Amino acid sequence: MPVELVNRVHSTIEPNDHPYMNGAWTPQHEEFNGEGLEVIGQIPADIDGVYVRNTENPVHEPLGRYHPFDGDGMLHVMSFKDGKAAYRNRFVRTKGFQAEAEAGRALWAGLAENPAKSTRPGWGAHERLKDSSSTDVVVHAGKILSTFYQCGEGYRLDPYSLEQEGIESWTPIDGISAHPKVDEHTGELLFFNYSKHAPYMHYGVVGADNKLKHYIPVPLPGPRLPHDMAFTTNYSILNDLPVFWEPELLEKNLHVVRFHREMRSRFGILPRYGKPEDIKWFEADPTYVLHFLNAFEDGDEVVLDGYFEENPEPKSSNSAPAGYERIMAFLDQNELRPKLHRWRFNMKTGETQEQRLDDRILEFGVINNQYAGLPYRYGYSAVSKPGWFLFTGLVKHDLKSGESWAIDFGEERYGSEPGFAPRVGAVDEDDGYLVTFVTDMIADRSECVVYDAKKLAEGPVCRIVLPGRMSSGTHATWGQGQAIRAAQGK
Repeated sequence: MPVELVNRVHSTIEPNDHPYMNGAWTPQHEEFNGEGLEVIGQIPADIDGVYVRNTENPVHEPLGRYHPFDGDGMLHVMSFKDGKAAYRNRFVRTKGFQAEAEAGRALWAGLAENPAKSTRPGWGAHERLKDSSSTDVVVHAGKILSTFYQCGEGYRLDPYSLEQEGIESWTPIDGISAHPKVDEHTGELLFFNYSKHAPYMHYGVVGADNKLKHYIPVPLPGPRLPHDMAFTTNYSILNDLPVFWEPELLEKNLHVVRFHREMRSRFGILPRYGKPEDIKWFEADPTYVLHFLNAFEDGDEVVLDGYFEENPEPKSSNSAPAGYERIMAFLDQNELRPKLHRWRFNMKTGETQEQRLDDRILEFGVINNQYAGLPYRYGYSAVSKPGWFLFTGLVKHDLKSGESWAIDFGEERYGSEPGFAPRVGAVDEDDGYLVTFVTDMIADRSECVVYDAKKLAEGPVCRIVLPGRMSSGTHATWGQGQAIRAAQGK
């Protein structure tokens, strides 16, 4: 089948100089199906599954200041089997997307604006934002689950056709935060949400049958802004970190985020099906953690790896265009300074120990998801472009030997958070491929790039040219083909 332009969504965006609406962040409004795409190299025959990427693509002229996290979610899927690959991309047809399509204009103000500018009630902990379902994506129970960072309704799509299957039936009233976790060994999905009303957080478990099995309150001292969670074989790990809305300003409906340096970080650990009274809270050095890498159990200890921000509240950027100083600073990993970090929580003594694993600025890490919640050896982190929310390369860590290897995507080439695709018949943890989408600003195109995880220095195994140049965005995932087919009864 040749490349097919399925749909072009009408945009009302006017020409502008916004740094996150131009360049590598130029929104894409075309939806394609593509097979028989141009391949540089050879697609491996022993890769089976889907690489799914979420991107930010604003459709309408914004109500005031635009923040890139306001953009409408568009999913891109590259599916692999038997040495062949097929591509599709679709907007996530959220309630907000559909309402603005009918109105022909933006109806909600974004993260950087006064919520009073929104013309209708909104979603999430903020309560006035549009749920654009543009943040995170996982594959669970044979389907894609797309989520919004400040808690939205959760949208299901078919991982091959991207057919829209609507809102998750088990979505709680406070929504689903980005970064639910899938335990590939049990088929369970673990999730949390948060809000501005007591108890301020909830935690839940969804079974392999996609039915809600467990849902409990997690009482916190006040509104918080958690973004990620982690799990082990027996435990789930939540957090209460000292970066949240300024309480006095929040009373005036002003959502100003502050780093409360005088407060300690707190991590709550509970059995997977535990009750509120089972939560054990551990204190640690003050920070903010946008993303965790993995967690596992080691004797009496729960070990947690993630990216410790040394500067969660950076000063305004001096190099940003006028009017974008705060937005640019909070999107710059080189200002936030996240470092790969390890926490050890002793479940018997209550003691916390901390260790820096790498002093380089790294974030958006992934692992072989078959090792999620288990002792593991390898992690793959993204390297960011100074001043920008753009990824220029990857670092592979061997956490056992302490070795690491870095790759660069190339001049003016910006990649995405990779997915780890285990090789069919894999014999060990890093026996597989790293898959990512890369936008080449010089060639004015996007590609799906595949690396052998054991041989990163040899460069890409293959590059598959996409039919359209995709915008940048936030997260991606890998879904195992065999597991998807089994869940769908195929």
